[in-house]
Order: sequence, then structure tokens, then C-alpha cells
Amino acid sequence: MRIRIVLSATLTALGLMFLIPAAAHAHGDTLKVVVTGQRAGHVTTDITWENDGDAIDENVAATVNAVSVDGTRTMGPWRLVRDPAAAPAGWTTAETLPPGSWKVTVEVGFPALGKGELEVGVPAVDPAPTTGAGTTGTATGGTPAVSAPTPDAASAATSGSGSGSAAATSADAASPAPAASGTRAASDADGAAVWWTTAGVAVTALAGAGVGLLLRRRRMRGACRTS
Repeated sequence: MRIRIVLSATLTALGLMFLIPAAAHAHGDTLKVVVTGQRAGHVTTDITWENDGDAIDENVAATVNAVSVDGTRTMGPWRLVRDPAAAPAGWTTAETLPPGSWKVTVEVGFPALGKGELEVGVPAVDPAPTTGAGTTGTATGGTPAVSAPTPDAASAATSGSGSGSAAATSADAASPAPAASGTRAASDADGAAVWWTTAGVAVTALAGAGVGLLLRRRRMRGACRTS
């Protein structure tokens, strides 16, 4: 009984070993890689078997590289993921190309070899234009309406402004000017300084005269004693 089980398992394994290469050989040894373009900057690619055109059932090991036409910029390497919008043969990139013209190269290494190239142009995305109706509606709805003043209100405002101006003028006239008070204080201080200076000069002159009289008297006394 055990021998039969072992023989059955061995035959099954041998059959699978022969069937798998036969299926792979039916598809072929190479892949057909066609870079179809881009969608919103994502590189799109179709990958099928070269011989029968069947889609790839398993995941692919591929790299995506992009070089700008002028050769100044490079992007990648990126990997490919399945593109639900182009199933079953569609693949795309999770990353996006910036605006410009790019030479895109897709190289596949598993489950077979394949390569595809294409020059892809990514346009610059402009902001959505604003319609005239939307702009008018926004301006009309967002700006509050301002009513024109009535004649009575205008006259009241004019009279109020006139009375306010008159009151301000009278208040300015009634209030003392600080500059005048400061000038008076300065002039008073100057007058006091002049008075003290004059008084000092007079005292000095009197003192000098007194000293001169004393000296003259001493001289006269000395002359009398000598005679």
C-alpha cells in the first residue's frame, strides 16, 4: 500500500515537471513590452507574451527609466504595478513624470526578458479657468450692497462735521499755548540772570573802591609819621 502511494506521488511530480516547461514554452521565452504613453504623468505599458499575446499572470520584475530629450534630467528607476484601467495586460508606475518631453525605457527581467521604449510628452497642467458667471456670482454674493445716503442724512452729516470742526477750533483757541508759556519762563530766567550779573558787578566795583581807599589812607598815615 505504501509503495503505491509513493509511486503515485512520484508520477505526479514528474508530470508537473514536464507540464510546466511545456506551458512556458507555449508562451515563449520573450515578452512584448509596449510603452503606450502616460496618464497624468504615470507611464503606461502593455506587457504580453511574444508568441501568443497572452497577458502576464504573475508579477513582473521591471524597471522604468526616463531621460529628458535634452539630456539634462533623469527620472527612475521605478517599478511597474498593475494598471486596473488597462487590465489584464496594462501596467503603470506609481510615480509621475514632471512636465516635459521624456524618452522612457521599460526593461523587464521576469518572468522573461523584454524591453520597450517611447518618447512621452507630459503637458503642464494649468489651473482650472474661472467662468464669467461664477466670477460675477461670487463678486455679487460676496460684496455687500451699499445704499446711497439720503439728502437728510447727508445734510445731517455735513452739519455734524461742521459743528464738530467749530467745536474743535474753539477748543484749540481756548486752550493755552504751551509754547508761549515756555517762552515766558525762558525770558523770566534770562532776566533773573541779568539782574544777578549786574548786582555782582556792582558789588565787585564797590569792594575794589573800598580797598583802594584803605590803601590810600595807609599811605597818607605813613607819610605823616615820616615827616
